[in-house]
Amino acid sequence: MNPAWLAVPGALALGAGTAAWGAFHPGSQLFGPTLRHTLRANDIALTFDDGPNPAVTPRLLDLLDRYSARATFFVIGRFVRECPDLAREIFARGHALGNHTDTHPALTFLSVRRIEEELSRCSDAIARAVSSGDVAAPAAPPLWMRPPYGFRGPQLRGAVRRAGLRGVAMWSVIGYDWKPQPPQQLIARLARVGQSGRFGGDIVLLHDGDHRALNGDRAHVVAALEHWLPRWRDADREFVTINALGETAHASP
Repeated sequence: MNPAWLAVPGALALGAGTAAWGAFHPGSQLFGPTLRHTLRANDIALTFDDGPNPAVTPRLLDLLDRYSARATFFVIGRFVRECPDLAREIFARGHALGNHTDTHPALTFLSVRRIEEELSRCSDAIARAVSSGDVAAPAAPPLWMRPPYGFRGPQLRGAVRRAGLRGVAMWSVIGYDWKPQPPQQLIARLARVGQSGRFGGDIVLLHDGDHRALNGDRAHVVAALEHWLPRWRDADREFVTINALGETAHASP
């Protein structure tokens, strides 16, 4: 037997492992650059996925207003069409709206055309909501997208570009908050925020919605932020949106 053949299974396993890491790990740049940190270590970018959610988002907006904290809401297009007034309120209160696709599919194995359709339909829903149903203004959001479940593939970068978006925003801290849970668990996880200063500030992934249906229970998210927002503010943390990071925002490990 040719000894070279013995290396084939290992090479295949290594290749599969690399591809899986590239598709799923938030720090992977294998399939194109992603945004994971703010530019300044003192900044926090709070981000919320899977809304808008009538059961939670209004409470969250009031809480953020109380501490003058701006955030980014990565919304699902079909929920925006169901709750256009709520999407418009998010934007009117000074928060950024991001693209979380139209129906929340896993993008890894979808075609460029299908991904572009998901992104374009979501962007259109956001623009129409923000402009009260009129034709979207050229400057209407969103600028950034976040892939559902964080799943990516080599085709995503081209689809993002063709859909007119700036890039892919991932995260450096995740709350694991997509299931109802005692607030204390999420409060403990968010203690990590602000610990990765050598890369910049943290982009924090939380959820105000449930991608399966409207009115998901995310009360634990509100409770955890009621704990942390005053503490972050007292520590002189600055809250920034993903859009505010601008063209100079960088990808990082």
